[in-house]
Amino acid sequence: MNNRIFSLLAACCIAAFTLPALADEAACPRIVSQSPYLTQALKWLGRGECLVGVSRYEREYPDLPRTGGVLDPDKDAIAALKPDILIASNWADAKTMADVTPTGTRLVVVDGFAGMRDAENMLATLAKETDAPADAKAALAAFSQHWHNAAQSLAKTSRHRRVLVLSTCMGSPFSFGREHVIGDIFVQSGFELVETAPKVRHLVAGAEIPDIESMLTQTRPEIVVALTSESAEHCRMIAPQANAKIMTLDGAPFIHPGVGLLQAYEEIRKAFE
Repeated sequence: MNNRIFSLLAACCIAAFTLPALADEAACPRIVSQSPYLTQALKWLGRGECLVGVSRYEREYPDLPRTGGVLDPDKDAIAALKPDILIASNWADAKTMADVTPTGTRLVVVDGFAGMRDAENMLATLAKETDAPADAKAALAAFSQHWHNAAQSLAKTSRHRRVLVLSTCMGSPFSFGREHVIGDIFVQSGFELVETAPKVRHLVAGAEIPDIESMLTQTRPEIVVALTSESAEHCRMIAPQANAKIMTLDGAPFIHPGVGLLQAYEEIRKAFE
């Protein structure tokens, strides 16, 4: 795929789908979002105008009431908002979420972090459960087509090279596995992910693999990807003894599962130009 077309695919799918504010407020359910990534997804689906409360971590809607955290939702704050729908991540304890969900409110629990298809399913579930505008269906189809195209294009150049994907090379790094959306992005793009832990491995003292040096010795990657550009110099100090190529990427597009992940594919493409 032409690089220019590849870049345009990401930009168009992320930016083009902007629905107008809903004219019929009666058709807009009262929604509480318990995580910023869910808020981003709802906004993309044309349901941002329906939000009446958000978690304490939210930056997108500073004027909306806060309803506690991802793991510790505020029962009284949620009840006061009288939401039609409470949307939460499956990170939260099921009993806790059942307890804080007001009578008459529908609880919707999703993931999105288990892989690209899971991120896609998360968006589809939110569209269905919130009765998103009709344009959302076309946008979801475009998102699916674009990330598959991006992955297929990268697979032509990745050549099954062995890759280790780290949050950073400094502080307390962690490595991403195949059952985490960040690891899956690289798998779908034709790389061989050397991490054997299913989701995330924390490289800390006392663990089976306590540090990056041990990780490099055991997994022998050809490429080490760090998702924090500030750690580039530290990465270069570690990697020579492992004979691995260092790549530092902007980690921001990788953080939230959803349509923004198209930019993550674009970051990988630019690194391999």
